[in-house]
This record gives sequence, structure tokens and C-alpha cells, in this order.
Amino acid sequence: MKQGSGHAIFTAECSHSFHFHCIASNVKHGNQICPVCRAKWKEIPLSGPSLEPLPGRVSPSPINWPQNDALMAVVHRLPLPHPHRDLNRRHVVPLYQASEPGIFDDDESLNHQHVFSDRSPCHVNTKDTEAARAMEIKTFPEVSAAPGSKTHSNFTVLVHLKATAAAAAAAAKRQNLSRNQANLAPISQTPRAPVDLVTVLDVSGSMAGTKLALLKRAMGFVIQNLGSNDRLSVIAFSSTARRLFPLCRMTDSGRQQALQAVNSLVANGGTNIAEGLRKGAKIMEDRKEKNPVASIILLSDGQDNYTVNSSGTNQPQLNYQFLLPTSISGGDNSTFQIPVHAFGFGADHDASLMHSISEISGGTFSFIETEAVLQDAFAQCIGGLLSVVVQELQVGIECIHPKLSLVSLKAGSYPSRLIADGHKGLIDVGDLYADEERDFLVSLDVPATSDNETSLIKVKCVYKDPLTQETATMESEEVKIERTEIAGQVVMSLEVDRQRNRLHAAEAMAQARVAAERGDLSGAVLILENCRKMLSETISAKSHDRLCVALDAELKEMQERMASRHVYEASGRAYILSGLSSHSWQRATARGDSTDRSSLVQAYQTPSMAEMLTRSQAMLLGSPSGQRLLQPLLSVRSQPSPR
Repeated sequence: MKQGSGHAIFTAECSHSFHFHCIASNVKHGNQICPVCRAKWKEIPLSGPSLEPLPGRVSPSPINWPQNDALMAVVHRLPLPHPHRDLNRRHVVPLYQASEPGIFDDDESLNHQHVFSDRSPCHVNTKDTEAARAMEIKTFPEVSAAPGSKTHSNFTVLVHLKATAAAAAAAAKRQNLSRNQANLAPISQTPRAPVDLVTVLDVSGSMAGTKLALLKRAMGFVIQNLGSNDRLSVIAFSSTARRLFPLCRMTDSGRQQALQAVNSLVANGGTNIAEGLRKGAKIMEDRKEKNPVASIILLSDGQDNYTVNSSGTNQPQLNYQFLLPTSISGGDNSTFQIPVHAFGFGADHDASLMHSISEISGGTFSFIETEAVLQDAFAQCIGGLLSVVVQELQVGIECIHPKLSLVSLKAGSYPSRLIADGHKGLIDVGDLYADEERDFLVSLDVPATSDNETSLIKVKCVYKDPLTQETATMESEEVKIERTEIAGQVVMSLEVDRQRNRLHAAEAMAQARVAAERGDLSGAVLILENCRKMLSETISAKSHDRLCVALDAELKEMQERMASRHVYEASGRAYILSGLSSHSWQRATARGDSTDRSSLVQAYQTPSMAEMLTRSQAMLLGSPSGQRLLQPLLSVRSQPSPR
């Protein structure tokens, strides 16, 4: 650094630049923290004859960077902007502007004992293996006994599945969260399936200010909680899209690089979601090695004004299919390959587009109505992704009695089909997080018989353990009902009734949304009201079932968000679509401010998701700016899931 006619510039190890005389005065008074990113400096600007000229930017040293304190300083204290904040950043040099390669095969080596490729896994059929213990199967016929002299049409059997946490996942869930946040070790230090994650982030002009600062903070949280075997790449898109850095492992140096790249983002330009997704998919397609779990997170606060509306029609939803490359949607395969978890940010995003992207790919759609809960929404999502214990799950249902036939499989958005003339059925479920549950209703026609009992169905689950790559098979016991001579008092299964209520509510939501899109808001409200009346008369409601109470509260909330066309456009559509996404996949999504204790926002939340949310909220509560943002939301906290 030399004196001259202009001002000397000091570039810190965190890559932020300042006038030397300004920052030297700051340091002279004992402040060794970057005013922009709050990182603690090791190389200190000093004035005086002993100052050696600096040859250029100081390269950050991952060896000397404290693993938790410095990272959390960056994550925890990323500044929220004020009207003059941009003036303080006028000397920041944008990072990672180098030209991109034609093929994204520069992903960092996995460095695992096992490299996960497309090799054929071994098959395990014994129930004594860890893989075979990863699933629980329970079945519930709608009644335990039925008259043998009658044929029973559309007889319902509930198939209940749960992905049990294996020893490693259970240990992760039992981690003590009460210790100081600065000493928190990443959840991913406990053995689990590592993840390849690509985040596709909107940095268009509408993201400027608080939104971008909150996005940087949320991404900092994600980076901090990924493990050294997880890999991350970030795509930033506005009018065009660029890859900030290749798919790299989140080691200490990898995290530091990722934090610097995210902190360099500047908001400007339009919104080209399709180009962002194309590059995100290309990273997944071109990678040389593959972690067993892969996912894309997409965040946008606006409308795609490059691809969706290019046809000039008034029905942009007709073009949604072109936004997703076949590698993401799975093409002609029955199971999904790379799910896109979409996050609509604020009141101006295109909820129909974001929901369609997630639905086609097998991901979820979350509606972030309150900007301050963006980090919580990301935390819940990665809490699931970092706890996958079952993959490629396929559920088979087979009729036992030769005269039985399946009528339907109620599986939500999961692909399902009847084969063998209705004698068998298949449901493609895919990945399950630790402790996730799935409920499917199987309808069948039961013939009359003179026998004392009728064997109905048996259930078989075939799935892969993501860590060992073993394929396991697990079968249920036969589902049987007694056949009586005379009709007695029928006692309906509470489990079957509550799942019927869930499906009826989801169907009412879908029908109400169709009516609202036609402009018939009063008709939409009436559909939801009729569903609430129907639910109130069920045995679940009369038993004060928590799920039924929560469903009624959710339907009521949707009615209120259809009070007018303005309210529906601003939040009603996104709230309903996020609810439909959650119910159709039976997976947690963020809705509204994510803290409404009466809604089903937490209905499918797993312990791993709840743990990650606890981490997020603990971090935000430790930040003065976070406290200011969260104060209006802290009067109501998340409650355990109503089951």
C-alpha cells in the first residue's frame, strides 16, 4: 500500500475493501471486526513506518479461520440494510465473475469411503438388517367385522408407513440444543446420507434491500449446517443466471468460499427463473460423482418475465412444463429424480408457477409471507434433506382372496397404478426423512362369503438404504376381517376416519382453488364451509381428534384469505397452494408466518425439521437485528404436530 494523490485502499481477508485512513482509524480504537460482514480479521491495517506494502488482496486462510466463531460471526451478524447501506459497499469487488465452463464436471471429489454411483445395489431380504428395520408398516380396515352375506363395495383399508430413524439418525435427533449456539456442531457430523444441494436464488431488482440481506443470512445458516461430506453449489439469477461456485464440499474452506460468494450478491435486473433452473439442472446432470441424496432449492419473489409469458397468451400456466428439464422432472420414469423445493417470497411471486415446478419435480412449495421467517423456512427444508433414511420406496398392495379386486389407491401426488386386472396396486413414494409417515387409503370390493373371515390384502415395501445402498424388502401381515352371520353394531376405525377427513379437506381445498381462479370467490368459500360442516359430523370430530381440529382451523383460514379478490391475489392463492403441496406429499411446508399454532403448518414436521428450526430461531434470537424482525412473530410459537 503506497501513498499517492488518491486514497489508499485496504482489502481485508474477507474480501471487503475500504479507504485505508478510515479503516485504520477504526482499528486504532480497538475494532478488529469487518463493518460489512462482521468477520474477525487476522491481518490488521496499521499506519506508520513499519507498514509493509501489500501486494494485493489477502487470501483468506482456512487453516487459521476459527471453525465456529468466525463462521457464525459472518452468518449471525450479516447486516440488515438501511437507506444508506449501499454507500458503505461501493468498494466491494464482486466475487466469482469468471467465465463458466461448458460442462459442469468440476464438482469436488466426494472423498468418501464409498463413492455413490449408478452401480447396482445388493439386495437384502432379511428383517435383521439395519435397512430392513428402517420401515414400519401398519394396516387398519375400516371395520373389524362385516356381515358375510353381503358384498361390500369400496371397503377401505388404511396403509400406514413410517420411516424409523436408524441408530445414527436417532443420535442426531437426540443432540442437546440447549448449549451455546457458538459451540453447536453441525447436525451432519452424525453419520447420515450426504447431500448434493443446489440453491437457485432470485437476485432480481425486486430483491434489493432487506430481502437480499435476509436471503444472505438464510443461506449463511444453510452453509453453516451442512456437513463436510455435503456439497453445495449456488446459482444466482436475474435477467440471466450464473453459477457462483462449483459443487463443492462444505469443509471449513468450502464454507468460507460459499459465505463470501453469497455475501457478494447484488440485486438488479429481471426474473428469468427458467434459466436459473436450467443451470441448476445442468450442475446435477454434469457432476462426475453423486451423493446419495440430491435436491434443488428455488427461491423467487417475482414473475418470470422471460420464459413463461413469451407466448403472449393469457394462460402462462400452459408454458410451465418448459421450465423444468427432464433430468429434474424424471422424464418418463415413474419416480422423481431431482426434487425442486420452491419458496415463494413475499406477495408478488407467481405462486401458480412455483407450485407447478415443485409438483412436477416431486418437491414442495412453501409460501413465505413474512420476510423475517425465510431462514426458518430454509431450516425446516434442510432439516428434512439432512435426515433421509429411505430412498426409492415402492409400496405394493396385493389382494389375497381370489375374488377381491382393488377399486382405487388414494395416494395424493404420488404416482400410483392398478395392475393384474385390479388384483395388485403400486405406489411410488421415493425418499422418506427420518420419522416421516405416509398414509394411503386402499379401496376394494369385498365379496360375500360363508367363511368366518376374509383375508383382504398384504402390503410389501421395497426400498434402498441411502448409506449402504442395500435394497430391502419388508412385508406386512395379512389384513383380515371377521365375517358375521348377522349385522351387528359397526364400529368405524378412528384411524381410517381421520385420514378420510384429511383427504376430504384436501379435495375441498383443490375445488375451492379452481372456483377462486374462475372468479367465484363466494362459491369457493361455500365449498370450504360445506367441508367444515361435513368434518364436524365425523367420529373424529366428535372424539376431539387433534388432526380434525387443525383441519377445520386451516379451512377457516383459507376462507378468510378469500374474503376479496385483492386478499386472494396477495396471499390466498399462495397459502392454498402451499397447503395443497403439503397434503398431497404429506410433507411439511412453510405457510404464512410459520408460527400459527392453529393451522397445519407443522402437521408433517419431523423431529429433524423441528431441531433445525430450533437452531435457526436460537441464532436469530442472538442477533439484535433478528430480534427486531422476529419480535412481532414471537407471541405465538410452533406447536407439536397434530397427529
